[in-house]
Amino acid sequence: MNKKISVLIPVRNEEKYIESCLDSIVASDYSKDFLEVLIIDGLSNDNTRNIISEYIKKYSFIHLIDNPDKIVPKAMNIGISEAKGEYIIRLDAHSIYPINYFSTLVENSIKLEADNVGAVAITDVKNKNKKSNAIKMVLSHKFGVGNSDFRTGIDTIKEVDTVPFGCFKKDVFKKYGLYNEKLIRNQDIELNKRIKQNGGKIYLLPNLKFIYFARETFNKLWKNNYQNGLWNILTAYYTNSFKSLSLRHFIPLIYILSLAIPLLCSIIDVRFVLVSFLSFMLHTGLIVYFSINSKSNDTSIFYIVISFLTLHYSYGLGSLIGLVKVIKLKYMDKQ
Repeated sequence: MNKKISVLIPVRNEEKYIESCLDSIVASDYSKDFLEVLIIDGLSNDNTRNIISEYIKKYSFIHLIDNPDKIVPKAMNIGISEAKGEYIIRLDAHSIYPINYFSTLVENSIKLEADNVGAVAITDVKNKNKKSNAIKMVLSHKFGVGNSDFRTGIDTIKEVDTVPFGCFKKDVFKKYGLYNEKLIRNQDIELNKRIKQNGGKIYLLPNLKFIYFARETFNKLWKNNYQNGLWNILTAYYTNSFKSLSLRHFIPLIYILSLAIPLLCSIIDVRFVLVSFLSFMLHTGLIVYFSINSKSNDTSIFYIVISFLTLHYSYGLGSLIGLVKVIKLKYMDKQ
């Protein structure tokens, strides 16, 4: 494979993950003569930059670029403007990649004439215990993440609406535009949706897999998914379209509203409380059912239940707060 590729990695304070990520890149079977790795750092204040500096000393194809704005879409656009490769591969420091990751992506990008092609994510945790193993399981479960094919896996090559950490031909960004710098979250999903809406092709490869390291505590799981839920709604606002996302992204919000709206209506008629109660019991019952059926020796039903609850409620409440923010923004726009 003699196609020049540029690997872009936006980072900020990734000292726990960047070393294993770079080790997997260095081990790649892709010719280093046709590889450049651009790490775009949001001015990390932990040990991330020192670790990267050690790799730069050893490997001439690794480079560090500053990202003063500290947000991912800005980092990606900086990287794209600096990239010399014919193909651009967007990676994440929270992951490690197989030896054939780059070669397989580029090969299939050419073969499928794809605008973006990606691999299946295998969710894992660095520090394994009953709690973190439960979180790992929930983030790979359909009741946890819906019909997200790249998380749950597929059997054959499939055209999809989005992939993580995929491979683009560089001219894709001229054709469909760069990353939307208004979006602190969901910038990858929005870009992929934009590609699809304009006739582009995105494919998921079933046999190419990478490991993504998830958050390992309920507190971090809550914070991460609260922001995901919040930015789902803000993404719709900033792009002026719900087409930037999929139905699965709004299911947690619909559930939270099924609790909140009847409770508010109970001011008029107390019987509305029953609607909230039934919705709560149905959701909780499904969580218990899936938790019992998912139990394994390395975790417990209790931790699985808490993981599902944390994931769904944080995401849903984040979306609800996002909805409130959008209403405020629209009101301010009219003033």
